[in-house]
Amino acid sequence: MMLPASARPDPAPDAPDGEAAGGAPGAKAPRPVRLIVEQLDALTGAKQVSLGEIVLSFGRTSFLPVMLVPALLLVSPLSGIPLFSTFCGLCIALVALQRVAQRQRLWLPGWLTRRQISGAALHRGVRVLRRVADWLDRNSRPRLQFLVTPPMNVVCYGLCALVGLTVPFLELVPFSSSLLGLVVSLIAVGLLVRDGVYVIGSVLLAGVALSVPFFVVAKVVE
Repeated sequence: MMLPASARPDPAPDAPDGEAAGGAPGAKAPRPVRLIVEQLDALTGAKQVSLGEIVLSFGRTSFLPVMLVPALLLVSPLSGIPLFSTFCGLCIALVALQRVAQRQRLWLPGWLTRRQISGAALHRGVRVLRRVADWLDRNSRPRLQFLVTPPMNVVCYGLCALVGLTVPFLELVPFSSSLLGLVVSLIAVGLLVRDGVYVIGSVLLAGVALSVPFFVVAKVVE
């Protein structure tokens, strides 16, 4: 199903945060990740919050925020909820693959947009994410921009899709989901603020995350 349009104008899919907010080109809005987290927190007053409502709040062309939200939630304690990591991983993969395909408007299947989480549980997760968001904002700035602009941005989205598809297979492996969520978060923030250093860091972290299952298996075999 196609998600309904947001009540407010939609930003360009890959626009830097300053432009997405309607500011002057090249202007950088303060604390873009924190603003996304706060916008997510604004939804937690409801008893239940669906993915469709989250997407609607950001707009149907806001690929980066919609991809960043489930990635950040994987870093939060919510990743301990059974099948929650799988749900987030599939959401990340679907959003990222649509950007690889150069879609301009986001489409998500109804069975996914109808998935709900308790507003209270989401609020508890958001409280943790504020610290993560502040760290990401504080340390990000435009660097190595050739890594996060066309054509390399397609590679970044492709990596996010690969990571998202890997998450369901590693859900039962301790810490793997959170590490993979952080990988996608670094890439998404890198794309958002044009910081290629974050992308390099995400690749290194992905190597660490994918080594965890082998470490766990080795310990079990012993």
